[in-house]
Amino acid sequence: ASPPDEEWPEAEKAEKLARGAALKWASGVFYCPEKLEALGHYRSRETKRNNSIQARLKSTVQSYLEGVSTGLEQLRSAAKAVQDVCQELGATRWALVDSADRLQVLQPMRTLMAEHVQLASVVKVLPQLLSVHEVFSNTLQLLREQHLLEAHAELLVLEHLRDDILLQLHLRGLSSAQATVLAYFSGLQELNESLAKQLWGIVGCSLELVREDPVLFVSAVRIIEREEKIDDALLLDATFLPPGRPKGWRQKFYHTLQESIRGSRFLPARVDTTGPGLSRHLAALQRAVVAELHVVKDLMVQCVPPHYNLLSTCTATYHQALGSHLQDILREDLDKQALFLLLEWVLHVYQSPEMMGHPDLLPEVDVAALGPLISPELVDQAERKYVVKVKASVLEWMQRTLEVEFKEWFREEEPETDHQGFFQSALPVIVMQMLSENIRVASLLTDSLRHKVYSMALEELEAFLGRVREALVRCGKEHQKDRAVPKYYVPYLLAMLNNNLALSSSVSSLHPDTAPREVPASLQAALDRTQRKACQLLLEELLLDLQPLCTQLPSRKWLAGSQLVGSVCEVIDKYAKEFSRVRNPVFTLLLTESERLVTGRYLRALLQKRLACRGAEERGQLCARLLHDATQLQELFHSLGLDRSQQSLEALFALRELIGLKDPALLSLEVLGFITKYPDVSDEHVCALLDLRGDVSKEVRHTVLETMHQHPQALPEGYQPIFSVILVPAPELPFCLRKGKCA
Repeated sequence: ASPPDEEWPEAEKAEKLARGAALKWASGVFYCPEKLEALGHYRSRETKRNNSIQARLKSTVQSYLEGVSTGLEQLRSAAKAVQDVCQELGATRWALVDSADRLQVLQPMRTLMAEHVQLASVVKVLPQLLSVHEVFSNTLQLLREQHLLEAHAELLVLEHLRDDILLQLHLRGLSSAQATVLAYFSGLQELNESLAKQLWGIVGCSLELVREDPVLFVSAVRIIEREEKIDDALLLDATFLPPGRPKGWRQKFYHTLQESIRGSRFLPARVDTTGPGLSRHLAALQRAVVAELHVVKDLMVQCVPPHYNLLSTCTATYHQALGSHLQDILREDLDKQALFLLLEWVLHVYQSPEMMGHPDLLPEVDVAALGPLISPELVDQAERKYVVKVKASVLEWMQRTLEVEFKEWFREEEPETDHQGFFQSALPVIVMQMLSENIRVASLLTDSLRHKVYSMALEELEAFLGRVREALVRCGKEHQKDRAVPKYYVPYLLAMLNNNLALSSSVSSLHPDTAPREVPASLQAALDRTQRKACQLLLEELLLDLQPLCTQLPSRKWLAGSQLVGSVCEVIDKYAKEFSRVRNPVFTLLLTESERLVTGRYLRALLQKRLACRGAEERGQLCARLLHDATQLQELFHSLGLDRSQQSLEALFALRELIGLKDPALLSLEVLGFITKYPDVSDEHVCALLDLRGDVSKEVRHTVLETMHQHPQALPEGYQPIFSVILVPAPELPFCLRKGKCA
């Protein structure tokens, strides 16, 4: 045996802990002398505690021993009982073995008993079986007389009889006999079909029936509910499912009702898709749908169980049927009016209080929960079709307006004027009203359509300005052939400039937002091109009148004191009076361009090498004539409203200084200052000016040109070129042979 300390290590550990605690306590007592007096008391107290602990331990051990004794006694009793049961089971087994042979003798009796039960069942239902065909006839008669509930009751009796017989055959494994039973009850199929045909006919016209007499509809619903309960019970049992089950007549009820709704209003018949025809069709749909939903809510819902959710079903059916019907219409080639009517009906009328949001249908009819009538993609597609149709209409109207506008150019009267006397026509008013009206109409539908039409309007206005420029060019060519046609060519060009300004100022009002918007860059460029083209034609007209006068510059007659520039001023003054019929800033632009034109033509005439001064006296005359002409022209344009700082005639004064220089040796410095002020002057221009002086030697000319090459000039930003547009005749090349025919 193992030592006690190896068997009970916990006890040894507990004893050591107890000894340690006792020693600690005793050392504490003996450490304090005053506690020694209570040593007897401590001994007595510990003695009592030990006695109490020992008494509890003895009691606990005694109770454990008694429990063990009781358990052993119960085990002995159970073992004896098990032994007795085993003995009895053995005896029973031998008894059963002895009786097995006797049971075989009772088997014929069991077979006879089963046959007796079958025969008793057959005898019991024999009267019913014999009357089956008579019941068939009576049921068919009831159906013809529309006594549906009675006919259905008879039908259920026959089905119950047939199903009981089939169930018994199924349970006994006599499947071969089922064909005979089904053949005997074959009339049930005809009855079911006849009843179903009447039921679905009633359901199909239920909206009319419930208005007049809902009895038939209620009977049909009751029959359908009976059949549904029978289907549910058979499916729940699942042991035997008779032929024709489940009938599923409730689902057929929903299907028939939905098909009748679709067929009554939404057949794929040809719809008049013109504006008035489509408007009448949509109005008829609106009235019919609202009226029929009122019938469903107020009458039909009362005739069916609540779980049918009939109003929700009908609402969803109308919603889907309408969506499909409108999609079919959208596939047609609709005109602008029809597309607008359709979009307005889909987006606004359908959910309005006049239709699905009718107060009498709320809150049961919640069309918002059904989703959009047609998808956002189809709405966007319809909007794009609408924009295409509007674009074609706008293009046609603009083209017609443009044709009328240019026909008026050939009238024998000036264009109309406004209250301030500026030339104008109805063109900008017609165009802007047309565009703004289309944008306003589009804004009645959706913001997206409004922005689409706005973008289209800007594109068409830009294209229209291009056609205006083309028409201006054609008209200008005709006028060049015969300046008398049109008679009031210049006034109509000025009217077109005012029209262009009116269009430019009105474009921002087309924007859907009320805040002012800048004109798009491409459209502004088109407006600028139109303005430039009209101004160009006006300046060309001015040039045609100035050209005969410019050909007389320079000449000896002109040097001697001709009134040539006075005639030029008269022409300019005449045109300026007409230019005053156009609004600013175009008027100022025309004055500026006219001044630059006159300056350019004057300089061009001087540089054509028609005149070379033959001495200082002629140079003095030339300088005096330049001063006189430049001053007269400058004063004229200043009086017309063009500031001297805006004029390019200063080039004539600078040219006079260059020609009037008395010492040719100083020409290099003078030319350098001249090209610094006018950096677009070329060598050819300077050579022509030196030729005009008539006293410049080849060495001085070479020095001047060398100085120019040493000081190249760059055009400063914003510089308006004057000389670069003036062409100088090429100098004649020296040739060794005399002029004449070749040998």
